Amino acid sequence: MSTSIDNLPEIDQNDWKTRDQKAIWHPFTPLTDSHKIVPLTGAKGCYLHRADGRKILDAIGSWWVNLHGHSNEYIAEKIAQQARTLEHVIFAGFTHEPAVTLAERLLDILPDTISKIFYSDNGSTATEVGMKMAFQYWHNQGIQKRRIIAFEGAYHGDTFGAMSVGERNTFTTPFHPFLFEVEFIPFPENPKTYTTDLIEHTHVQEEIVHQFEALAESGEVAAFIYEPLIQGSAGMRMCSPEILNQLLGIAKQYQILCIADEVMTGFGRTGKLFASDHCEIKPDIICLSKGLTGGTLPLGVTACTDEVQRPYHTKDLLKTFFHGHSFTANPLSCVAANASLDLLLSVSCQEAIIRIEQSHTSFAKHIASHPAILDIRQTGIVLALEIRTNAKTSYFNEVRNSLYDYFLEHDILLRPMGNVIYLMTPYIITDEELQVLYQEIENLLNKMVENE
Repeated sequence: MSTSIDNLPEIDQNDWKTRDQKAIWHPFTPLTDSHKIVPLTGAKGCYLHRADGRKILDAIGSWWVNLHGHSNEYIAEKIAQQARTLEHVIFAGFTHEPAVTLAERLLDILPDTISKIFYSDNGSTATEVGMKMAFQYWHNQGIQKRRIIAFEGAYHGDTFGAMSVGERNTFTTPFHPFLFEVEFIPFPENPKTYTTDLIEHTHVQEEIVHQFEALAESGEVAAFIYEPLIQGSAGMRMCSPEILNQLLGIAKQYQILCIADEVMTGFGRTGKLFASDHCEIKPDIICLSKGLTGGTLPLGVTACTDEVQRPYHTKDLLKTFFHGHSFTANPLSCVAANASLDLLLSVSCQEAIIRIEQSHTSFAKHIASHPAILDIRQTGIVLALEIRTNAKTSYFNEVRNSLYDYFLEHDILLRPMGNVIYLMTPYIITDEELQVLYQEIENLLNKMVENE
C-alpha cells in the first residue's frame, strides 16, 4: 500500500548520523571520520541550524557559493514560480526565457569583449568546457597547438581535464598516469608580510615572466588557464593585477587564448564584479559557477569572445562544439541566477561588499603583528590568515583539524586549508556578526601563543 505525502512518518533527527554513516560517502572526508558529520535541520541568513538546536555562523559562504544568505526568500520564491511553469527541457533544440535573460544580463556585466554564453552545471565542467573550446578553436583551423600553461598550486576542479591543469599533489596522485601534460609556471604570489625580501620577490617575478615568454615563443601553446588574483584552494594565495597583466599581455602577443577561472572569484568576491575587472587585459574565455545562483542550485557558465567562436561558424558538422549536459541551462537554476543577480546588483548589496571589505581591512591592520600570524592577505571580501606553526604551510598542516574543531565548538564554520584560515562570508552579514568572527579568531591566536 502506498503512503501519501501527508502521511509520511516523522524523521528521527537524532538518528541521522547513524543513517548517514550507513548510506552516504561525503566529499573530501575520510570514511573513518563519518561520525564527525553534523546533522542540520535547515539554515537561514548567515546561520546553519543544527539538529541539536545550536546555530552555526557560516563564515565561508558554504563552500564559497552563498552570496545572499541561506534560504533567501526572494530567490526561493522565483524558483517556486518557475517550477510550476517549466522545470526542465533538453537545451539542444529548445530555449526558454530564463536562460536567454540570464545570458543577456551576464554579457552586460562581463568584460565588453565577451559575447556568448555556454551553459553547463558546475565549476569543474565550466573549466573543462573552456579548455575544450580553446583546443578545438585551433583544431578547427588546422593549426597544431597542443600545449597549455597553468600556475603551480592551481585548482580548477576534480574532473580529469581540470585535474590536469591543477597542482599535482596528494589529491591527484592516483590519477597522474591519466592526466595530460601541462606547462606549469610558479604563481607570482604577493610578498608575505614578514618573510619576503622585496628585491628577491621582484627577481622571482621577473623569472616567472621570462619563463612564460619562453614557453609562448615556441608557438605551440594553445591556452593559458589561471585563477585571477586569488588561488583559492592553494591557501588563498594572491597576486597583483600588474603581474597578471604582464603575463596576459605576452599571451596576447603570441596568440595564446587566455582562460580565466572565475568560479570562486566571480560575483563580487574581489571587490569588483569579476576579478578580471581589476586587469586591463581581458581573457578570451571566462568560467563561472559557485556564486552564480547565490548558492541555491548548480549551474556553470563558460563565456567567450567572438574570436573564440569564429572557427565554429561553419556548415561543416565536424567542427561543431560537441559538448553538453543533461541539465544544461536548467530553467530553475537560471531563474535562481537571475534572482541572485537582482540582489547582487542592488545598491544595498554593493554597499555591503564595500562595508565588509573595509571591515576586514581594519581587522587585518589590528591583528597583523600578532605573534601567531605568519602572514595576512586580503583581496576584496576574502581575508586569509596564515598561522605560524612548526611545520611548513600546507593543506595537510597538522593544525588543520584542531582549528576546524575549535571554531565549530564555538558555533562558527571556518574550514581551514591546513594552517590557513579565511573569511568569505555572505554579503548580508552584519557588523556585529563580523565582530563575533574577529573576536573568536583573536581568541584562538591568543590561546596558541599561551600554549607555546
